[in-house]
Amino acid sequence: MSTPATDRPPRSDRRRGAGAAIGLLSGAVALGIAQLTAGLVGGASSPVIAVGEWTIDASPEWLKSFAIRTFGSNDKAALLTGMGVVLVAAAIVLGIVSVRRPRAGIAGLVVLGGVGAIAAATRPANGPGAAIPAIVGTIAGIASFLGLRRVAGLDPPPAATPPEPGVGTPAVDRRGFLFAGAVAAGIAATTAFAGQYLVRRSTASASRAAVRLPKAADNAPLPPAGADLGIPGVAPFTTSNSSFYRVDTALFVPAVDAAGWSLRVHGMVDREIAIDYEQLLARPLIERDITLCCVSNPVGGRYIGNARWLGAPLRALLDEAGVDPNATQIVSRSSDGFTVGTPASVALDGRDAMLAVGMNGAPLPLEHGFPVRMVIPGLYGYESACKWIVDIELTTFEAFSPYWVRRGWAQQVLIKTESRIDTPKDGATLVAGTVPVAGIAWAQHRGISKVEVSVDGGAWTRATLADEDTQDTWRQWSYRWNASSGSHTVAVRATDGTGAVQTPAEAAPFPSGATGDHTIAVEVR
Repeated sequence: MSTPATDRPPRSDRRRGAGAAIGLLSGAVALGIAQLTAGLVGGASSPVIAVGEWTIDASPEWLKSFAIRTFGSNDKAALLTGMGVVLVAAAIVLGIVSVRRPRAGIAGLVVLGGVGAIAAATRPANGPGAAIPAIVGTIAGIASFLGLRRVAGLDPPPAATPPEPGVGTPAVDRRGFLFAGAVAAGIAATTAFAGQYLVRRSTASASRAAVRLPKAADNAPLPPAGADLGIPGVAPFTTSNSSFYRVDTALFVPAVDAAGWSLRVHGMVDREIAIDYEQLLARPLIERDITLCCVSNPVGGRYIGNARWLGAPLRALLDEAGVDPNATQIVSRSSDGFTVGTPASVALDGRDAMLAVGMNGAPLPLEHGFPVRMVIPGLYGYESACKWIVDIELTTFEAFSPYWVRRGWAQQVLIKTESRIDTPKDGATLVAGTVPVAGIAWAQHRGISKVEVSVDGGAWTRATLADEDTQDTWRQWSYRWNASSGSHTVAVRATDGTGAVQTPAEAAPFPSGATGDHTIAVEVR
């Protein structure tokens, strides 16, 4: 049964709806084709990733910190989602405007494509060739735009063809448009999926799967049996690779093939060194348990993890290069151009600084730096833990400011002594009686000598410490609290191996790491 003409939307509304769909589909085709081309040309040339990373670089520090606090390891997904919402809105608006002004739609696609091309070509690790995916995607988007308009009947008839009597603007060919739209959507989805696979996983995943890590020349002993108290709710002594925190600027996880990887050591050295992956694996490797922590970690935060790392000692490699005594900073660069600045004095003082190739008995996961990353105990990640490392330059602090220092973070800082309550959770409702209070404490390269708990601002009472593995790892602790009914606050503080008590003064992570006693509020009934 046909729909009465009076129940149909006005022709102008149908045309606007078709225009919105055309704008959205054309933009989707452009992005899908661009992503597929990036997978063939090189993942770092993806215009979406390039614009996203440019957005990260250009964002003010308060916005970066807000994103990390709010979204944690999902901050990149949140950014991509936000970009997607903006692109969808822009495509729909352009599509509607282009119903009467087709050139506006074409101009909009060109502008968006140009932004993607410029962003990709100007990324530190890219060049002019990285603009190709955005250019190809723009051409595909324009072709889709013109084709969909023609199928939908939005284009006016040729000037030589007089309009039929009584006919104004042409009607939308709904059946033809639905078919063409489905084809365009299929092309967009297929190319985007294939491009994403090519960009993110294929080469690097196969390369990682082929790696067989050698045994360490210097094995780490097993952690003492009492290092993990086994208390429910407390972070396990060893953090699994899948649970290990990730805070970095890479929207696109660099796909580095181990076979093509090399590291250059240069700058203020007696001799420049270049070493490939096989040569690195052939060096005497060490195995160590080391806790890493992000400077963005708030008091009581989760951006911290403990793993068993396998790698080549950094100092031995630098000694071979012959470090100039006047060099004060080690600048390491990742394959995507990110830079990290490490105090040379810390890296060379005898601690277990390494170029890590393994994590918890397996090759480094892609998102944690495969094939090689730097690990230095006692420093925050932004000073030491360069992932996907390809370059080490010996220089001075005056000569170069790395990525985060240029954005206001402290140039040199040691990890603060901190502690955290893992159980009970803040805001929990408990049953009166004996309640286990437990968590972790850390002061890498100084160790933890004591943890104390205070209830309702009262005296500090010593907690029970788990056995220490090394001074470079966190330490679990527990306290049996005889909880009475009512509202209570529970606080924790730690003392490091030098006898220094963590400061109670509250400070945000920016610019040199958070401080303060972790305090929770609970209700006991």
